[in-house]
Amino acid sequence: MTQRLDQATAARFAGLTLGHLTREWPYKLDQVLDGPGDLALPKTLHPVFHGSFDWHSCVHGWWQVMRLARLYPDMAEAAAVEALADRMLVPALIAGEVAYLDRPGTGGFERPYGWGWLLALHDELARRPDRPWAAAVEPLARAFAARFAAYLPKLIYPVRSGKHDCTAFALVHALRWARTHDASLAALIEARARDWYGDDHDCRPFEPSGEDFLSATLCETVLMKDVLGAEFAPWLAAFLPDPFGPATACLRSPAIVSERTDGRLAHLDGVNLSRAWCWRTIADALPDPAAARAIADVHLAEALPHLADDYMGEHWLATFALLALEAE
Repeated sequence: MTQRLDQATAARFAGLTLGHLTREWPYKLDQVLDGPGDLALPKTLHPVFHGSFDWHSCVHGWWQVMRLARLYPDMAEAAAVEALADRMLVPALIAGEVAYLDRPGTGGFERPYGWGWLLALHDELARRPDRPWAAAVEPLARAFAARFAAYLPKLIYPVRSGKHDCTAFALVHALRWARTHDASLAALIEARARDWYGDDHDCRPFEPSGEDFLSATLCETVLMKDVLGAEFAPWLAAFLPDPFGPATACLRSPAIVSERTDGRLAHLDGVNLSRAWCWRTIADALPDPAAARAIADVHLAEALPHLADDYMGEHWLATFALLALEAE
């Protein structure tokens, strides 16, 4: 049976994520040190996004809880989410996040995964124009949009990876933000996506790698669906000419997770959730939409029981579960 988001599930996800958005330890920094003066506590370096084990997980954790609070304003957790936003998503603290980007050696900071998620967060906040959060975060969003605009023309080849450097995954979020907030960036993303992926055909994936949390193949299809619109179905037919045949069998079998206390091996729970998101998103353009949704359901069933098995998954998996459960 196809699983969908409901208020009880939303409350569970929000409760999990509220438990770590401001949890300071353990924390993994993404930092280049130019000297001893650069050493500082995560909370000093990142006044807002110093929880959830690392910067990008904290950012998309915020995206998740803000989205859930908007979709389910009557759940008990919504009030706690909004109170925390009133305390944390404020100009003075966001200014500290912007200031971090002005440090030497930060050009590659969170590129492109964290960039895309920050734009997704701002896009979600902008859906609540009655509250001050989007205006507070906008300077940081504009800073990352400028980084995308400078970086994408230099990127000769897309990064076809199942990890944080995956070009297609980041651009899904960046394009959805840009179409509302930055038309020139949207045009650039669309043009680069066509350059990189437009002629792809007869894909023969070999996935997953041992520490992936994304499917590079399927993330590409989600991006191209957004880019191509009515042109997507023929592109997909060329890219995956036999989506339910032996050449793509590896995309249909859930990944096996051997150890959930190992943060990198636990990534494979994310493969299952992100594949579910992708299969649901592209289902209607495939020869058998019901089969695609059934594949998504199998992947969801494999991952959903394990969202909170260990902090190595708990600090991020609920976001990907939300992506999958909302996908159409």
